[in-house]
Amino acid sequence: MFNTLLAVFIGGGVGSVSRWYISLKLNPTSSLIPIGTLVVNLTGALIIGLMIALFNRMTQWDPVWKMLLTTGLCGGLTTFSTFSLEVVYMLQDGRFGAALLNIALNLIGSIAMTMLGFMLVSWYSAH
Repeated sequence: MFNTLLAVFIGGGVGSVSRWYISLKLNPTSSLIPIGTLVVNLTGALIIGLMIALFNRMTQWDPVWKMLLTTGLCGGLTTFSTFSLEVVYMLQDGRFGAALLNIALNLIGSIAMTMLGFMLVSWYSAH
């Protein structure tokens, strides 16, 4: 139990510091949508798709690694709360098109990236 707790703690720390840094650097580069938030959400979605697909195939791997990489790293890296807040700010500013674009890119994009992660592992395993 302690190993799992420590793994989630470490993964979450790395993920959330990475999210902060990526958003700090990328969000100012676009006035349309918060690019940093989109990048961390898409990246986290791809990572979790890859990791779950790998762990489903590699059942001998220690489950602590799964918790570090999925619950910890991906949980810390991705952010639904910041995404939601940014959409609310866009709506309050009357930027309805940007809000809709942001919603579509984050939600559809994240699902697509998770699927891509599964597909990449499947493709790689077949070759």
